[in-house]
Amino acid sequence: MLFDYTHVTPESIEAGLDTALAEADHLIDQVVDVEGPRTFDNTLAPAEQAAQIVAIAYGRGPFLGEAAADESVRDAARALEEKLAKWGVDLVFRQDVYDAIAAYGATDEAGSLTGERARLLEFMQRDFRMAGHELSPEQRAELKRHNERLVELSIIFSTNIAEYEDYLVVTRADLDGLPDSYIESLKPGEKANTFCVSMAYPDVVPFIENVKNRDLREALQKKFSNRAAEANRPVIQEAAELRQKMAEIFEADSWAHHSMQLKMAKTPEAVFDFYDSIVPGLTTQAQAEIARMGDLLRADTGAEELELWDWRYYDTVLKRDEYGVDNQRVAEYLSLNRVVDGMFDLTSEMFGVTYTRQEPANAWHDDVTLWEVTETSSGAIVGHFYMDLFPREGKFSHAAAWPLVPAHLSTQGYVTPVSAILANFPKPTPDRPSLLQHGDAVTLFHEFGHILHMTFSRAEHLRFSGAGTEWDFVEAPSQIMEHWCWEPDILRRFAVHHETADPIPDDLLDQLAAARYLNESLAKLRQVTYGMLDMYLHGPVRPDSLDDALQKANEFSLLPHPEGTFFLGSFGHMFGYDAGYYGYLWAEVFGDDMFSRFLAEGIDNPEVGRAYRDLVLAPNGTKDGMDLVREFLGREPSSEPFLKKLGITPK
Repeated sequence: MLFDYTHVTPESIEAGLDTALAEADHLIDQVVDVEGPRTFDNTLAPAEQAAQIVAIAYGRGPFLGEAAADESVRDAARALEEKLAKWGVDLVFRQDVYDAIAAYGATDEAGSLTGERARLLEFMQRDFRMAGHELSPEQRAELKRHNERLVELSIIFSTNIAEYEDYLVVTRADLDGLPDSYIESLKPGEKANTFCVSMAYPDVVPFIENVKNRDLREALQKKFSNRAAEANRPVIQEAAELRQKMAEIFEADSWAHHSMQLKMAKTPEAVFDFYDSIVPGLTTQAQAEIARMGDLLRADTGAEELELWDWRYYDTVLKRDEYGVDNQRVAEYLSLNRVVDGMFDLTSEMFGVTYTRQEPANAWHDDVTLWEVTETSSGAIVGHFYMDLFPREGKFSHAAAWPLVPAHLSTQGYVTPVSAILANFPKPTPDRPSLLQHGDAVTLFHEFGHILHMTFSRAEHLRFSGAGTEWDFVEAPSQIMEHWCWEPDILRRFAVHHETADPIPDDLLDQLAAARYLNESLAKLRQVTYGMLDMYLHGPVRPDSLDDALQKANEFSLLPHPEGTFFLGSFGHMFGYDAGYYGYLWAEVFGDDMFSRFLAEGIDNPEVGRAYRDLVLAPNGTKDGMDLVREFLGREPSSEPFLKKLGITPK
């Protein structure tokens, strides 16, 4: 179900969504207007078909708000995303649809359902309960208003980030520590011999990691941390207040208590227990890491306190001087095309598939490539995905994956999935390919884990396809993928010098592996900081203000809060991951545990790979995440691999 994106206009995508919503409404009317006995085929099946139609419509319209090159298309797509989301809110609040599903749920046939069909009914009924259908009409009306407003706020929030522009203007001398290839990629400043360092990740990360001038690192970090701060501060405040009001309607202690019913953790207390099990060990190790980098800072500048804009720089210094890992040198061996080829070769062998580039891609920008995935044994199509990997104005500013056509069983047969990865890696120049720092390569592998999850999904119902697992398990297939990007034997497959084609030296690989967990406890505490900030905004203990929440959460990081900054303004996980950011570390536990089987039986063992594909990726959301892990490992999940890799003794 590929779509030609090359001729889309604001008018065409609006017409496409309107048609899809009309078709979906017709199907929902059929659900409501059943005469005679209710069955799966006349009640749940049409509702599922409506969901399929709007999901495909999303990929052909609203998705383009993240990716389209034309600003007018992006603006129209964001408006359509709001329209589609409000349609979904209206649907789940409709009393007649609720009555229809409830009537079917009371039938003998519904009671005899098994497998995916039983799970679909259970989840639909849960959706209606979460929409307040067991509450009074007045409470439901209030919930609906709040939900609709949250949809509006989400669009405003993401638009403010996407449209925000700022630069740090520097001279050539200011860029001491960065290679010519980085400097050549920068936009020239208005004055002669100046350059503009943008807020895009390919500009910011190398700068913070390598520029020797501490004042300039501070200036860029503060600019980066203040993206959309003024515009999004009231948006975040209103969203947090609305979520708490909704929780109170359900008589829940907090939004986290209410919303986490749908997640693996179930309660915020389980998250706090999880953090309690790792934070003490991480803190002890991070204090030593900070002390070590602080010594370097004092020797360089005389400053006494390590700041946010210092630690990545001194992490780079330590990797280079004590481990022989120069990020820029490593990047010379990681050209994007070679990394992609190596990633394809590895996953092709492990999962029994073949990747073939499709031309023309008929995508939303000339930089985008389209790939077909087929079964190597039979040639049968498994799915397609787009790769949109370079920065441009107005595009989604980080890295993520989207389901454009989730896999599902339609009335015409099984529909294979289409997905997209958006990232912002350095763009190639006429005389130099796109070169990835190792962290960029890890990000690519991470996001490709999501693509594989969507591609290999074989759920019959759309509800359990795409990102259809619990929200705190959805990152596990991407977390496990990161491991392969650290394995020397895997890196040797594709890491060759972009000019000489010489393989990456063994000593550099050994040094990279040895430095893998350098300052990792400090990095993990930053993840805890973000997760606790999310909990302070949405959990049972809420500080008096957003700034108080930032200050309190930042204490976990062990680094001073940068005064005058408000990074919440560009913290994209405020919508979608609300009361769920902890899921990154939570899912990493399961990813590490699943990778332990590869370590035991072979990191590129196709038999283990096939088992992982069949038992974890293919079922997707048709089973609970905990059950997927149990079936793949043949035992109860354990946090021991996660803790041991960080040097923390399990309790």
